[in-house]
Amino acid sequence: MSQRPFNVLFLCTGNSARSIIAESLLTHWGQGKFQAFSAGSHPKGVIQPRALSLLASLGMPTDGLRSKGWEEFSAPGAPEMDFVFTVCDRVAGEVCPAWPGQPITAHWGLPDPAAVHGSELEQAQAYRATLRELENRIKIFVVLPFEALDRMALAQRAAAIGQMRLDASQETAR
Repeated sequence: MSQRPFNVLFLCTGNSARSIIAESLLTHWGQGKFQAFSAGSHPKGVIQPRALSLLASLGMPTDGLRSKGWEEFSAPGAPEMDFVFTVCDRVAGEVCPAWPGQPITAHWGLPDPAAVHGSELEQAQAYRATLRELENRIKIFVVLPFEALDRMALAQRAAAIGQMRLDASQETAR
């Protein structure tokens, strides 16, 4: 892998919550070692207000976040991705564009917090749970020994991170 920051693209269908949250978290926790992006196969064109307010309340970066289509990253002149992570099951089942540079891909699927239609509290909890899951995965990802792992080992580690889940004791400790 190169000496430049690693380019990481998070994909979801609507690019309005999960992928946006992941982009912000990696920008924060990646500390310049990563350049985070997000996109959707069918972008909604707007970011879920709950996602933005949660990120802002935690001091996570929100400047420049916008809902956009994945074709922006498969077009000529687009940044070459090192990693592409799908964060929803629907987009993981779609035929993705051919990404320049053959990035390492993995599925980090999570339920859509925007699909929760319960009380205000239940909706807020869904967004916080999504953020915690993504934050845990991203914190593990950013400390991988990239320089010591070959491409296959990185792909295996990235896939394993996508299978991780908070257990109930971690959930209640927050």
